[in-house]
This record gives sequence, structure tokens and C-alpha cells, in this order.
Amino acid sequence: MADEKPTSIWMQPERQERSGPGRRPGYSREQVTRTAVRIADAEGLDAVTMRRIACDLGTGAMSLYRYVPRRDDLFDLMIDLAMSEVELPDGPSGDWRADLTLLAGRVRAAGLRHPWLIALLTSRPTLGPNLLRVHEFALGAFEGIGLDIDDITGFAGMLDDYVHSAIRREIGWQEEARRTGLDPERWKRDYMGPYVRQVVESGAFPLFNRSVLESRTAHLTPEERFRQGLDRILDAVAALIAALPARP
Repeated sequence: MADEKPTSIWMQPERQERSGPGRRPGYSREQVTRTAVRIADAEGLDAVTMRRIACDLGTGAMSLYRYVPRRDDLFDLMIDLAMSEVELPDGPSGDWRADLTLLAGRVRAAGLRHPWLIALLTSRPTLGPNLLRVHEFALGAFEGIGLDIDDITGFAGMLDDYVHSAIRREIGWQEEARRTGLDPERWKRDYMGPYVRQVVESGAFPLFNRSVLESRTAHLTPEERFRQGLDRILDAVAALIAALPARP
């Protein structure tokens, strides 16, 4: 019906099929999703179509809609499959800073393995079971230290924003390196270096000059830079927690 509302993929039962003699092979929602993730990892999200997935599986595109009715459903499934790789303890340890450092590092690793993940995750609301598992761990890290739920969700959102933006920036550098054929060091030295020297010599931007000439972090690795930024975010969270009024 024209006015029928779409139902979340997480509320739709998995189609069960068996293959047998004289029958077409059956597939599963997970097979379709894993194939989509493999294509996206290798060729980017634009390459992910039902026709392409069907080609890789050796079936007709229309048959896959029995397992994944809409492309939006496929995206939700892809996000959740990638988030299933974020391995976490069964529950927080009680050291919120250590727990969130662990979480941030493992989300970063998943985001770098799947360069499409963070852009897709931050462009659509989705609440798959693995994403909820990761989110619950982040919220649980703040539990028991006197915060109300608005503080908890606000701090978890701050952490998400930093982690996601840092991953997108790192992926952007990687994609630019692939596009130009220059690694980040050569890009800075050979492509941007002459222009930066010209800007510095002009004296027009004194604070920028200081960031170029005096920075102690310019040669950090991407992982070191990520950890440095994360530590500063967690320092800010700690200061905010300390400044909150005491609650019964």
C-alpha cells in the first residue's frame, strides 16, 4: 500500500531457506551483508548495489530483496556488521577513562578497516544491536560517578564526535595519498612545502607561523595524534565532571 510505513530491519524476521537437489541455493541476510561490506571495502560505497551483490553471489538481484527489502536496510546491516568487530569486555571496569580509551581505540580500528563506515554511520540514525552494545558500554563507563543521564549521554556524545571526526580526517589523508600517489610526508614536503614556506616568509599569519615552526606534535604518527586528542577530550570531561554540583 502507498501509505504503508517502512519497518526497521531489526523488527523483520530473518528469511529461512534451505538449498537442496533441484532447488536454487538459499542465501541469508548475513551473506548479503558480508558481500556488501566486502565490495564497499574494496571499491567504495557507491559500488554497493543489489545488482553488484547479486553478481558476486551468482544470483538475480530481485531475489535478494527477499532478504534485504531496501537499500537503507542494507546500510543499517553493513554498519552493524562492521561494529560487531569492536571487541569489548562484558562490562565497564569502573575506570571510566581506561574504558573510554579502550573503546575509542577499537572504534578507530574498525573505522580504518572500513573507510566508508564513519561517513555512513554519521549520516543516518541507526540502532542495530552491535551499535547499541558499543553505545551501552560507553554510557556504562560513566555510571556510578554521580552523573545524571543527560550528563552521561552528553559526555558520550562528545567522545563520539571526537572519535568520528578524527577517523574521517585520517581516512581523508589516506584517500588523498592514494589519489596523488604521495605519502603524507611527501605530500607535506613536496606539494604543500613550497607554499607553506612562502606563507611563513610573508609574516602575514604569525600564529600559523608558530604552529609550523614551534609545534612539538607535527611529526606524531596518526595513532599518536589520535591518542593525544583523545587524552585532551578526556581531560576536558574530567574537568567538567569535577565542576558539576554534587548530587544526592
